[in-house]
Amino acid sequence: MTLEEKTAHELVRRRCDQRAYWKLCDFDAMLREEATRQNLVAASTLDHLWARHFVDSVQVVDHVGGIGADPILLDLGSGAGLPGLVLAIIRPDWRVTLIESRRLRIEWLERAAGALGCGNVSVEGRNLTQVRSIKADIITARAFAPMPRLLSLSSRFSTPTTAWVLPKGRTAAQEVTELPIELQGMFHVEQSLSDPDAGVIVGHGQVRVDR
Repeated sequence: MTLEEKTAHELVRRRCDQRAYWKLCDFDAMLREEATRQNLVAASTLDHLWARHFVDSVQVVDHVGGIGADPILLDLGSGAGLPGLVLAIIRPDWRVTLIESRRLRIEWLERAAGALGCGNVSVEGRNLTQVRSIKADIITARAFAPMPRLLSLSSRFSTPTTAWVLPKGRTAAQEVTELPIELQGMFHVEQSLSDPDAGVIVGHGQVRVDR
């Protein structure tokens, strides 16, 4: 059972100031309008954007731990801007890079970031394998790839202090068990705020994988 929209709004409000909250309301309206042109989120979730998508995004801030000033966040396969653009709105002190390879979604992310005044956002409009190596303080993704592939593709961005926060829905626990033994101990699953049956995979440190 997912949250009611009223409860979702309250959970988001607790994690941002008033200005950011109203920007998220603008982002809500923009997402709904863009949904008439391209399939950014499942049509069945449009009436539950805050409960299904915004809460799932803002909860990333609960799991990053102690990060330094001016941190760099990478959002892999950003798509609609979830969670990356939501996080850029509520944390303007973070430098957020949205990585997306699909043309229409690249254009959408650039328009949305500009319209919302998110000067802390950059869009890498290319496949992840073509993105230059960036040392990230936080790496996040929603519905990007199963964990073994996600880590293989993104390990070069990690450092000994990188926080991995990956909202994974109901497959979270299973995906951790499918990791190599040496990586399983690095990650654990936290219950998602957006769905009691869903999980967020959380880890800290540098991932090394055999390619």
